[in-house]
Amino acid sequence: MYAFSTANPCASGRSLSRMLGCALLLFLSACGGGGGSATNAQETSPPTSTPVPIGSANSTLGFSLPRGGLGAAELAVIVVDGDAQSEAIASYYQTARAIPSANIIRVKLNTASATISAPDFAALKAEVDAKLPAGVQATLLTWTAPSRVVGSCAMSITSAMAFGFDSKYCGGCSSTASSSYFDSESKQAWVDHKIRPSMMLGAATLAAAKTLIDRGVRADASQPAGDGYLLRTSDEARSVRFSDYTGLPAAWAGRLKLNYIDNSAGAAADFIEAKIGVLFYFTGLANVPKLSSVSFRPGAVADHLTSYGGLLPSSGQMPITDWLDAGATASYGTVEEPCSYTQKFPQASVLMDHYFRGETVIEAYWKSVQWPGQGLFVGEPLARPFPDSPSFTLDKTQYLISTRALRPKASYSLEYRAGAAGSWTALATFNVSRAEAQTLRSPLPPANATELRWRGPCANDSTLQCTL
Repeated sequence: MYAFSTANPCASGRSLSRMLGCALLLFLSACGGGGGSATNAQETSPPTSTPVPIGSANSTLGFSLPRGGLGAAELAVIVVDGDAQSEAIASYYQTARAIPSANIIRVKLNTASATISAPDFAALKAEVDAKLPAGVQATLLTWTAPSRVVGSCAMSITSAMAFGFDSKYCGGCSSTASSSYFDSESKQAWVDHKIRPSMMLGAATLAAAKTLIDRGVRADASQPAGDGYLLRTSDEARSVRFSDYTGLPAAWAGRLKLNYIDNSAGAAADFIEAKIGVLFYFTGLANVPKLSSVSFRPGAVADHLTSYGGLLPSSGQMPITDWLDAGATASYGTVEEPCSYTQKFPQASVLMDHYFRGETVIEAYWKSVQWPGQGLFVGEPLARPFPDSPSFTLDKTQYLISTRALRPKASYSLEYRAGAAGSWTALATFNVSRAEAQTLRSPLPPANATELRWRGPCANDSTLQCTL
């Protein structure tokens, strides 16, 4: 029933290692003959010595830091015209999340079938794309069927909505095409990658939908310390993600409380029971027992690696919608036999990093899956427990830069120039070791400075530097 492949050409460890950094350094360099000083970027109170200004600028020159996290105006809600439940869910969601009326997209769809053919889906997607307002970066589907698109192979409807149906994204136990959105620094998926991540709300009834939506709204800015449970179960084939789990409790110490449980020997339980305040629950089982005894926090993310978690209605293995019914806010599972490629399932280290740095759950979840073509994303997409509220202010003889969005193991710089034809010169360079709220300090530019810019990892390639 579950034919696994041992091939894993893109083994994990990569994202885990980037979560483990050296001590955070902040180096402030002065230009134009002035002086500067260094300070630790993890500080949240003023350093003992303030940077020496190299000029007498007395304003922020109109500069502001880029905002992070998908906004309501960037999400389109796709509604089945004439389907009473779909329309009621969309209406409730629109009110709860202040979705613009122009972003409510009505389509015709047969919701009595669990599948939609590739040709019929192509027509549906063309209709949706034609109706989407400019600026929409992601979509929410307000039905539970159809959940997958069937052609020569099966894609989830959320991945097909993002990429279009293409057999390179599915095909059972073969490797599939990668998503350029994986672990990217993109703030606008359509602008940067020409895909619109999609999520299905995943509620079977209007009452369940309202409960889920309310839960997502309550998650916003809740800043949960949260407990996370990362399980290596006695089901060896379904526990292939364990190498990504092992170092996370230590890596996140002081920010998130995470627990790695290794039951590979089968001496204890393969599940948690009677736990409260759960924010993350990642495991590998066909069916997860005792979910009703677990209390999830608003914004919680949970999934189980198995073949058919995303196959709705249930195939005999636990459907991912059971996580939502138990109190999670988002989940993920595959709709056709994927075999045990870790790239086809969420990478917890990547998801936690992007979620903690201020992204919505749809952004963080999508960025955590390298090969998402066979995977269905369900939940309330705009839940954002750790919002970034960046600020850039003038504080006497220095600039203060506050944000939680900086990428670990990446370099950022604040630069200035005098006049449109002037050369850009670095005021300060920041090297960040881990995800957390930062308060950074920079010297002021000369009095003749006319413009500032912020440089960091590019949205399309985080190894390159771009103006943000």
